[in-house]
Amino acid sequence: MNRRMILYILGKMMGVEGVLLLLPAFVGLVYQEESGGYFLIPAAALAMIYVVFGIRKPKKTKIYAKEGMIIVASAWILWSLFGAIPFTLGGYIPNYLDAVFETISGFTTTGSTILNDIESLSHCMHFWRCFTHWIGGMGVLVFVLVLTSMDKKNSMYLMRAEVPGPEKDKLVPKAMATARILYGMYFALTAVEIVLLLLGGMSPFDSIIHSFSTAGTGGFSNYASSIGQLNSPYIDGVITVFMILFGVNFNLYYLMLLGQFEPVWKNEELRTYLVIIASAIAIITWNITSIYGNPLTAFRYAAFQVGAIITTTGFATADYMKWPTMSQTVLVILMIIGACASSTGGGIKVSRFLMVLKSIKKELKQMVHPKSVNLIRINGKKMSPEIVQNVFVYLMAYAGIAGLSVLLVSVDNFDFATNFGSVMGTLNNIGPGLGATGPAGNFASFSPFSKVVFCIDMLIGRLEIFPFLMLFTSISWRKKF
Repeated sequence: MNRRMILYILGKMMGVEGVLLLLPAFVGLVYQEESGGYFLIPAAALAMIYVVFGIRKPKKTKIYAKEGMIIVASAWILWSLFGAIPFTLGGYIPNYLDAVFETISGFTTTGSTILNDIESLSHCMHFWRCFTHWIGGMGVLVFVLVLTSMDKKNSMYLMRAEVPGPEKDKLVPKAMATARILYGMYFALTAVEIVLLLLGGMSPFDSIIHSFSTAGTGGFSNYASSIGQLNSPYIDGVITVFMILFGVNFNLYYLMLLGQFEPVWKNEELRTYLVIIASAIAIITWNITSIYGNPLTAFRYAAFQVGAIITTTGFATADYMKWPTMSQTVLVILMIIGACASSTGGGIKVSRFLMVLKSIKKELKQMVHPKSVNLIRINGKKMSPEIVQNVFVYLMAYAGIAGLSVLLVSVDNFDFATNFGSVMGTLNNIGPGLGATGPAGNFASFSPFSKVVFCIDMLIGRLEIFPFLMLFTSISWRKKF
């Protein structure tokens, strides 16, 4: 265990967060808000941590997968703890635990909230709240890799621990270059969305923060009724399209940049993702047409909500708790499946869902023809037994954590739909859940104990279980491997 290297990398990361906190402070200056000054206090504290731990590189710099996972999990926790301070100092979220909940929800791109009066926040607080989505969308470690030459030799271990999905493919041989390519595409898509929202009549500030939330598939808004406040078919359409785009594997965008369109269209995960979206929209449109009076209006609301849920963005233009049971059931299924691997979306990922379906098909064939050799292939590539085993171990751990979380939060005596929906909303990084935490509700009424459970679920969901669990296992901290 290379503890000094862990502290060095974390020190550098704290310094980067300190610099990022200057952005909402600048927004406060632009809007002449005193609350902007509250970002300078944690920024100064983080600068001191950087000076102590992040300047002098240790002699022994080599790290392995274990250290990579510990660094990733620690970084997400520390960034959330420091990022929550301005909310409490400014009096917008007086309870520090609630502020930590809100900040973890931001960085993990969950979008769950404890705020009862969202619109009372200042511009700089809204900016920071939504900016955490944009940073966390591609990952805080990936973000730091783009901005710094933190550690070229060990950067791949950090990316593998943070980038979601069962496989950790590189776009190019060097991880640093991969991170910069990813963020280049990420920034470009965000910029295009900002322009399109401006053309739809959104103010510059609203366009920026809602694009941050869309890009990170987080769902924070400066309106209590989310995107529904704007009541614009054009804006609904733009955000729906971009939610779906940000739920696509970013490796495919790189292939398109290279002009390789055939492997993109033949990608099984992408096709499955689009088929699921189209099918869900069709079912819900049919199911809610009687509520909205005509199919086109029903399609508008169905498409937006399907895009928001499967990509785990969590925006809302309608209260789906008032929709028929069939529509709610479809949305719950989408909550669990989630978006594509190596995207900014959450959930178990379409690639894992696809791998499970192919494993079932393989077992059925094996039962009929016991001596036959049946391989699991995705995009023509053979899936190794290790990858398949990892998927099923992940799903077992996911199911166990989900069940335990529902049991733990049940101490607050909410109904089962609320408990289950809240766990799904946080563990899958969606935001809104069911019942009292649906699109018209929030998490404010839960006890401190349940909020801690939800915070852990959000981190576990974003880091895909194992990096977070690694932080708390004794084997991780042994000096010898």
